Amino acid sequence: MIIDRLYESVEKKGTVCVGLDTDISYIPKSFLEKYNYLDHAIFRFNQKIIDATFDVSACYKVQIAYYEALGIMGLKVYQRTLEYIRSLGGIVIADIKRGDIAKTAEMYAKAHFSGDFESDFVTLNPYMGMDSIEPYLKYVNSGDKGLFVLARTSNEGARDIQFIRDEQGQSVYETVGEKLSKMTEDYIGNCGYGNIGAVVGCTHVEEAVKLRGKLNNLFFLIPGYGAQGGTAEDVALYLKNGNGGVVNSSRGILLAYKNHEGREAEFELCAREEVLQIRESIDKAARAKTEGGKNDGAKVCSEQSA
Repeated sequence: MIIDRLYESVEKKGTVCVGLDTDISYIPKSFLEKYNYLDHAIFRFNQKIIDATFDVSACYKVQIAYYEALGIMGLKVYQRTLEYIRSLGGIVIADIKRGDIAKTAEMYAKAHFSGDFESDFVTLNPYMGMDSIEPYLKYVNSGDKGLFVLARTSNEGARDIQFIRDEQGQSVYETVGEKLSKMTEDYIGNCGYGNIGAVVGCTHVEEAVKLRGKLNNLFFLIPGYGAQGGTAEDVALYLKNGNGGVVNSSRGILLAYKNHEGREAEFELCAREEVLQIRESIDKAARAKTEGGKNDGAKVCSEQSA
């Protein structure tokens, strides 16, 4: 099961998901000047980041918009980046946030779970309705593919819709979370989580403990750390014994070299150091949570899954 692979990766490498939202402006000028073709420069930048962080990162999230913006050339870089991560045995989340229905959704599923753009997980937007997820389930049913579905996002505008409450006082994001929790019951791995997970931002922590306990079979993709204001202590509220979620950081990792004067040529080493710092901060916060008597008994995978 793909979720067991991700759980085991977190156990071995930590909770950090490296976001490859690679904008041209993020690449050091001196590095760009080494290449005659822009696509080569972008791919080589991604490759060096991956190589430097592979043993300390649970997975990689590749945001397709940064590549689509460059046209055919960019999509070729996107394809090569996905292929490279998977060739190393890594886990890749294609951040595509699709949200259509019927045959259109079926085509999106085929495009991103097979062929040139094949990935291990994709992100989806369910706010058109839960039937927008159904065309992806035949791939999830194989055990080799998974979904991260938007439940409560990290942006401030999440309050416009996701926080609206019904007559019983339940928010929209809680309703979405419950539906996802029910849906993932058919795809539970050895670690107790399902191949359908949820995107839950760590910037809104008012009901974090309640949410984590209520959705105990959903693995979380957690955005909002760092630049958006989320802290390690916030993240720890969404984990169970240091697992049960991955924490995405993109700019903070890709641009880490800018915090170290004179180390532009070592951008990948600066990225690695940033991953290690994030990992340690979250591990420390998670341990403090557990030692504080909030150990919530997460199921431990006893075997490595293929």
